[in-house]
Amino acid sequence: MPAQSAAKARAILDQAIDALGGPVYLRLRDSECTARLAGFERSGAIGGLGEVHILRQLPDKNRTEYDLHGDIVTIYTADKGWSLDRGGVEEVPASDIAAYQEQLKNDANFILRYRLNEPGLVLRYDGSEVVDLKQVDWVEIGDSQGRQVRIAVDRSSHFPVRFVVISRESDGARTEMMTTYSNYRPVNGIQTAFQVSRFRNGQQVSQVFYNSCKYNTGLADDLFTRVSLDKHFTKKK
Repeated sequence: MPAQSAAKARAILDQAIDALGGPVYLRLRDSECTARLAGFERSGAIGGLGEVHILRQLPDKNRTEYDLHGDIVTIYTADKGWSLDRGGVEEVPASDIAAYQEQLKNDANFILRYRLNEPGLVLRYDGSEVVDLKQVDWVEIGDSQGRQVRIAVDRSSHFPVRFVVISRESDGARTEMMTTYSNYRPVNGIQTAFQVSRFRNGQQVSQVFYNSCKYNTGLADDLFTRVSLDKHFTKKK
């Protein structure tokens, strides 16, 4: 029955939230992580490999520095975005901002922290299976805008281990973006996946190996503004 299915799905997600840190996880304010990021070409070869510095101010601000000196940076907020490279600072195209907003709404942690009580959200228990030698329970989530996501939760640890976003392209083609989470470690009371891999229609597109993470350090608001990028570029001249 739909009501029973929804109740079971919500119970599984509540267990996942508790396993990830409960109130500490839900009340996260900011994070600062360093990682190695690899991108993959269609052939499967590594198309790019480098160190990244990722700063987030929840719920919707992101600053990613793609080199050790902070000379290549992108910043996204709820409705704005800027990029810095050796040529200067530019506004991010509106299409990129829209893509960031959509990605955020479909992010597993964003959903668990902010969207589960959203009006119009529909939860459904979608069965159990073995994934990577682990018994998992699948939960399906749909919203009033037609978004559809599936989360696989490890039945033993209760950690999310897979997250699938299903969408349709403009030509009607079905696209499946899958994210896998592994190598969980506790950081300041929050269980954190130190390895994250992404696949598009079964083909790997990226892999992130986190080196370190710090939470609730009080990141300054101006780190997520164009002014910070303009100042950095001026100093480098």
